[in-house]
Amino acid sequence: MFFICRKIKYSDIKISVYFIKDNEYIMYYMNGTYILRKAVNKKIIILGIIFILLYTSLPSTISKPSTNQDSIYDLLILTPDSFHDLLLPLVEHKEQMGLNTKLVSLSTVYDEMFWHGRDNPEKIKYFIKYAYDYWDVHFVLLVGDFRLMPIRYIYSNEPSDYYEPRYISELYYADIYDDSGGFSDWNSNNNNVFGEWYGSHAQDTDIDLFPEVALGRLACRNSFEVKTMVNKIIHYETNTYGEEWFNRFVCVAGDTYPPGEYEFNTDPFEGEENTERSIENMTGFTPIRLWTSNGEFNGPIDVIKTINKGCGFMHFDGHASPIAWGTHGPNAGPDDPTIWGLKNYHMNFLMNGYKLPIVVAPACHNGQFDVEPIKFLHRVLFDLHLSDEPVNYGEWGRECWAWKLTSHPFGGSIATISNTGLGMSKEDKDSMDGAGDFMDIQFFVEYGNERHECLGDVWMQSVSNYIEEYPIDWNQPAGSDASIDAKTPSEWTLFGDPSLRIGGYP
Repeated sequence: MFFICRKIKYSDIKISVYFIKDNEYIMYYMNGTYILRKAVNKKIIILGIIFILLYTSLPSTISKPSTNQDSIYDLLILTPDSFHDLLLPLVEHKEQMGLNTKLVSLSTVYDEMFWHGRDNPEKIKYFIKYAYDYWDVHFVLLVGDFRLMPIRYIYSNEPSDYYEPRYISELYYADIYDDSGGFSDWNSNNNNVFGEWYGSHAQDTDIDLFPEVALGRLACRNSFEVKTMVNKIIHYETNTYGEEWFNRFVCVAGDTYPPGEYEFNTDPFEGEENTERSIENMTGFTPIRLWTSNGEFNGPIDVIKTINKGCGFMHFDGHASPIAWGTHGPNAGPDDPTIWGLKNYHMNFLMNGYKLPIVVAPACHNGQFDVEPIKFLHRVLFDLHLSDEPVNYGEWGRECWAWKLTSHPFGGSIATISNTGLGMSKEDKDSMDGAGDFMDIQFFVEYGNERHECLGDVWMQSVSNYIEEYPIDWNQPAGSDASIDAKTPSEWTLFGDPSLRIGGYP
């Protein structure tokens, strides 16, 4: 059997004409159904195409709920098939809390989006778009690590000493529409390399970046972690409300850029200055300042003891890798040791039970969840000049810092926001303004002043505020302030349930 396929795309409708032997068939996709019809002649094919185009030009209210109706679904959970049944208790809990929830397996996504998307990440994004358009979904929860739930890499070539050719962006899934109302594929030059920013200007331009949905990920590697997170979320939302420990706000920081090593002004203790700004916005919370300058933060034991007492929020401001977080003492010299807050193995001593904080800790790579032990071998090969692929410190961990903290079975956090790539601060910009110094604090500005009920809304509004404050000029070179302003929200990742009711349900 010999056949040729011609495809015509109109909006989200795809029409294919097949020649099978001497007969012609028309296949079209409409309202989630693939239909194959034999055509008597080409006139019928043309009439069929005209009919479908006319159909798709009708008002969208025919199949999409009107804006004044309640949502069909509030929360969409996308999961590998193997985790589907393990998530049913979470679906039941969310429904009991008043959130209409839809649980969909990846096999269903790929089947439904068979004609959509150039690869699996884009198929997932198209499905999220469908759910947003037709179900009025607001929250999207992805379940699975990078092996089980596809990721999208963004590519840039920043002229710096720290070479990072690509990083993961979860904002890719949340930014559904561009500013002209079309599907935002983050690949305007259509070369299947996404978010490119090389040389004198960006190759993929005019990416909207504004999220249409509030999105988070549970980067579960196995069924045990799924069960752990389902249990933590249900218990948090059911039992946290009114607990005294929730009103504690812990800030961990020091002198991020000590003098003598940098060309810019390093007079303030940057991390402590930033966390103090966060405290100023969190009225009603008791601040706990674990700072190197006041002697309250001298090492991991200080952080562990404080977390084990319970707190509602934490803000870490310093340096990190996928497997560690730390900072410097006041005016530390180049030979002074790093003051470690938490390395991954320190988290084994966390025993805060269900007294779970929401943690904001966007430093370098501590949210880089595509880590795996085999990368240690890749690093050796790179150091021996036997490989061209760079592997940075800590990429050989079993899990990244943020997910290790979130998935801790006996405590840790209920959710963590961290960077998947190199975390930028205002000191990395010529303007000495914005980047992580604005982005991270924005979380506490949003929650402290607006008191959003759900975690994903704080994430979503913080990202939107950043983009409004620092609009992107795509004609600037890689490594410029503009490219840093695009990267900052793109790598700022929520590990947790975006529909999480902050502080629990009353």
